[in-house]
Amino acid sequence: MALLEGFYRVVMRRNSVYVSFIIAGAFFGERAVDYGVHRLWESKNVGKRYEDISVLGQRPIEE
Repeated sequence: MALLEGFYRVVMRRNSVYVSFIIAGAFFGERAVDYGVHRLWESKNVGKRYEDISVLGQRPIEE
C-alpha cells in the first residue's frame, strides 16, 4: 500500500502533473511500440526487402 500512496502523492494529487504523466507515458509508450514492431518486421523480412536485393535498381553495363 505504501507504493500506491507514494504514487498518489507524487503523480495523482495535482491534475496538471497527472495529465502531464499521461501524455508523457502515451508518447514514450508509442515510441517503444513503434521501435519494437519495426525491429520485428525487419527481423522477419531479411532478404525480402528492396534494400536487400542487390540487382534491383541497377542498369546493365553497356560496352
